[in-house]
Amino acid sequence: MKVWLSIIIIPLVLTSCGVSKSLHDVPDVSAYNANIPERTQLTDSSFILQTDYLTKNKQGQWELFVHGNPLQIGLKTGRLTSELFKKQEDAFLSKVNEMVPSKTKQYMLRKLLAWYNRKMYLHVPEEYKTEIYGLSKFAGDKYDHVADDYLRVLYLHGAHDIGHAFQDLALVGCSSFAAWGDKSEDGHLIIGRNFDFYAGDAFSKEKIIAFVSPTNGHKFMSVTWPGMIGVVSGMNDAGLTVTINAGKSKIPLVAKTPISIVTREILQYASNIEEAIAIAKKRQVFVSESIFIGSAQDNRAITIEMAPDNFGVYEVENSTQLICSNHFQSDAFKNDERNLKHMAESHSQYRYKRMEELLSQTPKLTPQKAVDILRNKKGLNNKTIGYGNEKALNQLLAHHAIVFKPEQRMVWVSSNPYQLGEFVAYNLNDIFKNAVSNSNALSLQNPTLNIEEDPFLYTQAYQNYERYRILNRKMLSAIKHDQHMVPEHINTFKNTNPEFWEVHYVIAKYYYEKKYYRAALNSFKEALTKEITTVPNRIEIEDYIKKLNRKLH
Repeated sequence: MKVWLSIIIIPLVLTSCGVSKSLHDVPDVSAYNANIPERTQLTDSSFILQTDYLTKNKQGQWELFVHGNPLQIGLKTGRLTSELFKKQEDAFLSKVNEMVPSKTKQYMLRKLLAWYNRKMYLHVPEEYKTEIYGLSKFAGDKYDHVADDYLRVLYLHGAHDIGHAFQDLALVGCSSFAAWGDKSEDGHLIIGRNFDFYAGDAFSKEKIIAFVSPTNGHKFMSVTWPGMIGVVSGMNDAGLTVTINAGKSKIPLVAKTPISIVTREILQYASNIEEAIAIAKKRQVFVSESIFIGSAQDNRAITIEMAPDNFGVYEVENSTQLICSNHFQSDAFKNDERNLKHMAESHSQYRYKRMEELLSQTPKLTPQKAVDILRNKKGLNNKTIGYGNEKALNQLLAHHAIVFKPEQRMVWVSSNPYQLGEFVAYNLNDIFKNAVSNSNALSLQNPTLNIEEDPFLYTQAYQNYERYRILNRKMLSAIKHDQHMVPEHINTFKNTNPEFWEVHYVIAKYYYEKKYYRAALNSFKEALTKEITTVPNRIEIEDYIKKLNRKLH
C-alpha cells in the first residue's frame, strides 16, 4: 500500500512544481491568417486544398505539398493528412492502452508525462509551436488520456529522442556516408543514409515525403510521418541536407529541444555549413545526437555532435569522404566515457568499418552505388551474418533510406519494404517551380531517374526472412506466456534465418524456460558461433552456457 501511495503522490507533487505554465502554454496565433480552403477529394488517395495537396504515388509513398505561414502549414498539413494522422497515432500510442489499461494509472502517466516535458515549451521556437498547434486541430480524441491534443503532438516530437535514451539504441542503428571530389563520379557531393528507426510495421507503413514552402526561410523536403513537423532526413532549395544519427545518451531528467526541431530549423534557415553550426549552437538538446550536414555551397559534409552537456564539430582532413554511424568522432568527445564504452561494446564501430570497406571498393560514388551500399546485407569481408543483424548496413527494418545530390537538388527516397523497394527520384528545383500549378495532384517524382527495386525482393531468402519475422514473434510470445511450440515449428524457424545469432538465442531461451537444459545448451553454443551484435549480448550467452554447464554437471 505504501508503494502505491508513493507512486500516486510523487507525480502529483512533481506536477505542482513548475508544470502548470507548460500545461497552459499555447502559442499566440492572432497575428497569422488562419484561413485555409476546404479539402477536395480527387480519388481515394489524392486530396487538394486549392494549390496544396496530398497524393499517393504508385510506389505507395504519400507526397505532400504545403505552403504558407506557420499556422497555415500546420492547418493544411493536418487537414490533408487527417486520416493518416489518426492512424499514425494509433500505431504509436495504441500500446499505451495495452500497457496501461487502468484509468487510474493512465491518469498518473499523464501527470508524469507533463512533469517530464515541463520545460519543452521553453526550448521550441514559437514558429514551430504554432505549426504544431495548427496540426493538432486534426488530432483524434482517442488518446486524450495521454495529453490534450496540442501538448500530445508537441510531446510526440520528443519521442524519437526518448526512444534513443530509454531504449539504449535498441530502436535505432542509423548509418550515413558522404563522398565528394575525387571520391564521387562528377566531383560533386553525394550522401547516403539509412534511418533505422523501428517502432513497429504499422508505424513505417504510411511514410510522407513532404515538400514545404514556408513564408520565411528556405523551401525544403523531408521524409517524415503523419503528425511530425520535425526533420530526420531532408534537403532545402539551397542544397543543404540534414540527417540524424543517435549517439550514446544518459537517461535525461527533463525534455528540452527535440533534435528533429533543431534539424528542422537548420533546414529552413541555413544555406551552408557555417550557418548550420550557428543554429545548432543556439539550442539545448536532451539526448546525444550527430547531425550529418551536407552542403552544395561548400561541396562537403560534416557532423555536428550535440549532447546535453557538450558540443563538437567533426570535419575530415585530407579526405573526400565522411562516415557516421552511432558514435561521436570530434575532439570534444574523444574522452567521453559513454561514447568510448559505446564504441567498444555496440555495433556502431562495426558498421562504420563496413562503410569504410564498401566505400574503398567504390572508387567513384554514384547514386546507384550509394543505394547498393545502403542495401548491403553482409558483414565485414562480405561475411554472411544473418538477415536482420544490426551489424549489417541493411538491417531489414529501416523506416527509410535516402540519397542526396545537393548540387543538382536531387534526392532519391526508398519505397517499401525497408530499403528494398524502388528509390523514387525528386528534383527540388522542378518541384518548387511547378508545385503550385499542379492542380491535379500528380506525383512529383522524376520517374526516368528512379533506381529500381532490389532483386533480393524476388528471392527465396527474402520470403524466408519474412517468414522468420512471423515465427520470431510466435516464439517470443511462447516464451512470455509459457506456451508450447511443436518441434516442426522450431526447426522451420531455425531454417528461415540460420546464420542469424538471434534465431539460436531465441530457441535456446525457449528450451531454457521449458527446462530442456541440454537442448538449450546446444542452441546457446550454436548462437556463440555466429556474428553476435554486441558485447553485452555475447556476455549474456556465455553466462547462460556457464549456468547450464553447472546444472548439467
